[in-house]
Amino acid sequence: MSWVRPTARVLVLSPDHRVLLLGARLTGPDTPPGDVLFWYTPGGGVEDGESLRVAAARELAEEVGLVVDPAVLEGPVWLRRHVGEFGGREIDSRETFFVLRDVVHEVDAGGRTALELLGDEPHRWWSADEVAAGDVAFAPRELAGLLPQLLTEPWSGPPRVVDA
Repeated sequence: MSWVRPTARVLVLSPDHRVLLLGARLTGPDTPPGDVLFWYTPGGGVEDGESLRVAAARELAEEVGLVVDPAVLEGPVWLRRHVGEFGGREIDSRETFFVLRDVVHEVDAGGRTALELLGDEPHRWWSADEVAAGDVAFAPRELAGLLPQLLTEPWSGPPRVVDA
């Protein structure tokens, strides 16, 4: 049986329209990290009693050391369902994506959990062109096609379902 996991994620955009992504390297909690499997946005599970927006801001602080007021997060812009296995357990992630614009920040991994530290995940600021030309996997899979729309102007519509 799957574990349904509400998840909040943030597309962190720099003033020069780059997106901050983390490189996933773990396949489970008892496996040493390998090469980067895919690149993804900062974010994680929503804790009991926490709103999606508050969870997204908390995850930014924990994963990349960026402290923001949840009210400054734009969106939600995307919704994604991803079912996958981690450490022998099926996880049904229900992801909600927000946007944070014009960020200048040096990533600080000091607030990461023990599991996140074990993964020793790299980070990188990617341009839309680099994502489009990348020969690596991204989450969401459609990132190359979706990212340019977010770079041009603030999101004004309802959240879009991605990777459906």
